[in-house]
Order: sequence, then structure tokens, then C-alpha cells
Amino acid sequence: MRLFIAICFDENMLDSLEEIQDDLRRSGVKGSYTPRENLHMTLAFIGENDDPEQIVEVMKSVPLRSFSLKLSGYRPFKDMFFADFEENENLRDYVKRLRGALVDEEISFDRKKFLPHVTLIRRAECTRDKAFLPEFQESEPARVNGISLMKSERGRHGMVYTEVGYVRAF
Repeated sequence: MRLFIAICFDENMLDSLEEIQDDLRRSGVKGSYTPRENLHMTLAFIGENDDPEQIVEVMKSVPLRSFSLKLSGYRPFKDMFFADFEENENLRDYVKRLRGALVDEEISFDRKKFLPHVTLIRRAECTRDKAFLPEFQESEPARVNGISLMKSERGRHGMVYTEVGYVRAF
């Protein structure tokens, strides 16, 4: 099964992410908008792996202290739009320790540099000049109270993400 470790957001953060999407839509940006239920921050993309229990055990072995994340804006990247987050040392430290534990247990994952973001739109097309893109509206920070192991499957109407494991922060 295709797996990834992620932060799944509370309703307030999902509302803020959807507001950005709505602003972009109103500004004429067309593309494949990520559905609300799929908005997340990937910490480690595992890929094909048939032992989710082993990954959950690794997740449990890395202490996670609850922390807050705050949106800092959005940006185009190639043919996508990402939501960006303020620099967060707690997040960076946790991801470093988590990925180190995956390496120690010889669980393969995508080793691309971690850049905290949420994919808002894929295959984006701007029908107007970028100068017409809306200004970012401040939002409240979100509390991270745990991380999820997610399964990714292609469904009838796109990707379907299902939580197969969860580790609560302390």
C-alpha cells in the first residue's frame, strides 16, 4: 500500500486553507483544487510499504511535543500553488528525528528536503496576470496534537487518503 506520514489539520486550519483556495478561484486561477478532506502536510512520503504497523511503531518511538503552526501565505510553484508556514523549530526538529528513526529502521522514504507546505492546487493555470493574485489574509495558528500514517489510493474522483495509524503528541 502507498503510505505517508502527515499532519492532518483541525477544522479552523482547514477553513483557512479553503479560504485561500476560494480567493485564488475568485482571482481566476483554474486547476485541480485539493479537496478539503485531502489537505495535509506531508512529513515523510513512504511510498509502497506493506507493513504499516512497523511505521506506526517508529512514529511512536519519536516523542512528539504538541506545538502550533501558523500560515505565512501562499505561492505558485511550477504548476501548483502551495500554502506556506512560518518557520517552526519544533516542526523541523521533529521531522529530522522522525526521518532519522525511519533510516535507523531501514524504512525507505522520499529523501527530498523537507519544506513545510500544503498543496492547494495542482495543474494550476492563471487566467490573469499574477499581479491580480489576492493578498494573503492572516489566520489563527493551529495546534498540532498528533501525526497520522495515511494510506493513499486512487478513487473514482481522485486520490482518497485514509488514516491507518495515529500517534498523539504529549
